[in-house]
This record gives sequence, C-alpha cells and structure tokens, in this order.
Amino acid sequence: MTLDQHHALGRLQDELARLEALRANISQDLLDEEYGVERELSLLDQHPSEIGSEVHDLERDQAIAESVESELAEVRAAIGRVEDGTYGRCEVDGEPIPPERLEAMPATRRCAAHQVEADRA
Repeated sequence: MTLDQHHALGRLQDELARLEALRANISQDLLDEEYGVERELSLLDQHPSEIGSEVHDLERDQAIAESVESELAEVRAAIGRVEDGTYGRCEVDGEPIPPERLEAMPATRRCAAHQVEADRA
C-alpha cells in the first residue's frame, strides 16, 4: 500500500467513524421523536398545525438518516477499493481520478466528468 493509499484509508476510516456516530445520534433522535409524535397524537387538544410540524420534523430526520446510510455505504465501498487496489481509479474508464478530487471527496468512485454524466442519468 502506498503512502497515498494509507492517507486515503485514514481519511476514509475517520469519515466512517464520523458517519457512524452521526447515525447513532440520528437513530436515537428518531426514536425520541417517534415516541413524541405518538404521545402528541394521543392528545385530543393538540392543534393540527403542531401535529403537522412534528410529522414534518420526523420525515426530515428520516430523510437525513437515509442520506447518512447512503454515505456510509459509499465510504465502506471506497475502503474496499483501497484494500483491493482499485482506489483512485474511475469506475467508468479506469483512468486515475485527480488527487485534488480524491482529497476533496475521498469516497468518490468517478472522475468529475463521469460523475456529471451519472448525475444526469
């Protein structure tokens, strides 16, 4: 493993730890909010707009949780690429991804041009 790969692996492991901690916090918040919404919904004098706000907050937090899960999957996949020797190569054409892009986005799978194409699809 080269020095650059060690650096990338360290950054990816740090990002993995950060995302796992974030996921744990979000999971607890979701449990607390779900309990709160159920409790609030049981109160007959609750104003409908307050219930709507609670449900909106819960849906927002669920969307954030899904995004974190997606990011975790990308980071784990990138760690796998470091381990199998394909890290830093575009998955579309196999060409090297510029170091600046990898520094900014360590879990990226594609060069910028191919990422734009993937985003359009």
